[in-house]
Amino acid sequence: MEKSVFDEEVCRRGTNSVKWDECSYDDVIPLWVADMDFRVAPAIQKALEQRVAHGVFGYNIVPESYYEAVISWFSRRHQWEIGRDHILYTTAVVPAMSCVIKALTMPGEKVLILSPAYNCFFSSIRNNGCEVLESSLLRCQRNNQDSFTVDWQHFEACCADEKTTLFLLCNPHNPCGRVWTRQELQQMYDICHRHGVIVVSDEIHCELTMPGQHFVPFGTITADCVVLNSPSKSFNTAGLQIANIICANPTWRRRIDRAININEVCDVNPFGIVALEAAYNESEEWLDGLREYLWQNYLALCRFAAEHLPQWRVCSLEGTYLPWVDISAMGVTAQQLADRLLAEAHVWVNPGTMYGPQSGEGYLRLNIACARSLLMEALRRIAEVINKH
Repeated sequence: MEKSVFDEEVCRRGTNSVKWDECSYDDVIPLWVADMDFRVAPAIQKALEQRVAHGVFGYNIVPESYYEAVISWFSRRHQWEIGRDHILYTTAVVPAMSCVIKALTMPGEKVLILSPAYNCFFSSIRNNGCEVLESSLLRCQRNNQDSFTVDWQHFEACCADEKTTLFLLCNPHNPCGRVWTRQELQQMYDICHRHGVIVVSDEIHCELTMPGQHFVPFGTITADCVVLNSPSKSFNTAGLQIANIICANPTWRRRIDRAININEVCDVNPFGIVALEAAYNESEEWLDGLREYLWQNYLALCRFAAEHLPQWRVCSLEGTYLPWVDISAMGVTAQQLADRLLAEAHVWVNPGTMYGPQSGEGYLRLNIACARSLLMEALRRIAEVINKH
């Protein structure tokens, strides 16, 4: 079989990598934090090299070509027409999220999430003086696979709470891997609109969909929302610090812009700017190759688990590169298993309880965005530890 560019095992140890250099084990295989081990698309690397060659890295303005790249990408890729003045740039999606919460809520109000949820949802909400309100997703079968759906009755009850003012959505969902359908998104909006709840959609994983799945930007459901996005997850540029807040509502946008300045996340670096343009203008083919590689990694995980880890149930992965694995049949807590795998297998995974103490118990989250050879070695180590107990 012809090798893929994604098959290369790129050594990241000794590069001050959060993923690789935070562990004391020299041979650890990190399948935890959500960044990829792949080199960026050639167009991105070339653009960065050209910018470095200039040799001067002072304060930047964001050029019109930046906005044009964002608008063109979402128009041709997702049929979402974004107004130039609707775009607010900032350093990353998590600071963007915090700015939006600060701008559109008052301390003491409730922010609704679908749990389990990305762990920074909890901290961003609480850091802005708000209360986390969880609506737990329900296990279901979709296309004959274990998956998740919204508990619509409970979701509406949460929205009807007079203290709930904002719904923070993850689309596609991290960690459950759902790509929400247009019908589901419309139902979320209808319920929120009925109760005066603002929808904020974190769409950082929007390009990472699996075959047969179709990502729907919330901005195509209604202009009455706030969307957070970035090329960082899809193009592996998280360290370059660039993200956008898309908001058509001028009143909300003015308040969000003020919060961006209050939080001092209004300046971005030159590398983030040129990387975004190179990603959106020149790297579509690379992205499609990446998505196919991730899908094959997921299938390899499923096959390995079926043969060697029958105690595991790998949930359906519709989007992201972060499979959600049910380990409840093993009779141990998620934290206990994660600790054991790190100590004995030297494989670092995330316990599900990071994403909700109740809703995440009994699950692990894995990161499969690495060379397949590395993934299979990690799985072999995991199986050896689990099967000897």
